[in-house]
Amino acid sequence: MVLNFLTKIFGSSNDRILKQLQPLIEKINQLESQIKPLSDEKMSRKTSEFKERLSNGEPLDNLLPDAFALVREASVRTLGLRHFDVQLIGGIALHKGTIAEMKTGEGKTLMSTLPAYLNALTGKGVHIVTVNDYLARRDAEWMSRIYHFLGLDVGVILHDLGDQERKTAYGRDITYGTNNEFGFDYLRDNMKFDKHSLAQRELNFAIVDEVDSILIDEARTPLIISGPAEKSTHLYTQVNIIIPAFAKDTDYTLDEESKSISLTEAGIAKGEELLNIENLYDPANIEILHH
Repeated sequence: MVLNFLTKIFGSSNDRILKQLQPLIEKINQLESQIKPLSDEKMSRKTSEFKERLSNGEPLDNLLPDAFALVREASVRTLGLRHFDVQLIGGIALHKGTIAEMKTGEGKTLMSTLPAYLNALTGKGVHIVTVNDYLARRDAEWMSRIYHFLGLDVGVILHDLGDQERKTAYGRDITYGTNNEFGFDYLRDNMKFDKHSLAQRELNFAIVDEVDSILIDEARTPLIISGPAEKSTHLYTQVNIIIPAFAKDTDYTLDEESKSISLTEAGIAKGEELLNIENLYDPANIEILHH
């Protein structure tokens, strides 16, 4: 009861955050009147201007109002859709690395174009992570009209792409794909020996759609990848043939408590004779001893 009383007076933590963002939303809305009169060509040139401001040392956050206002107008011209203020708030939340909860139909796909465009201006790439190939392909094709209008390129990672196609897609300004594809490409890259053959570049910024599903439900299933076996199975077969010749206590001792087996002097001699090697404990024969 006391908590409810205090909440009414001071507002919830969410209300306070929204209140802090209000001046930024108002600034974006004020810029709309300046963006609307621009020609398509001048709007596209804005991207180069933003990149130049970044290269001159201006912080990315300073570009947020201008970039968001530009994307909203680009969306109106290419898709006929205008971002609502609540979508601007959601875009700011994603840019700051927090979670924005939105119900189905409230425009999450459109909202993500705001922080995606802003962070793509750095030239380091943006990943937009979805839950399946259909959504990745659909969102990439749908939203690419905004990005292309503003001079950015878009890639999409699908399960049937080859290595070079993946590398090309990761080299785009904005790359759509599923959590599994991004995850497996990361694992595959960590198994390569030449940096020029890596598909992904240095990780920069990612937007995760259906974050509860991907980071909670999907996270319960680990991504496992294995490389080709480096050694032949011939040694297992060779050693397995001679094992029946060894007698317990005479050729080896069994320690039940530590679950280990040790060869006796007789067992060492027998192994060396059967395998036709001089010293079973020579470092060169350590693999044979292990087997």
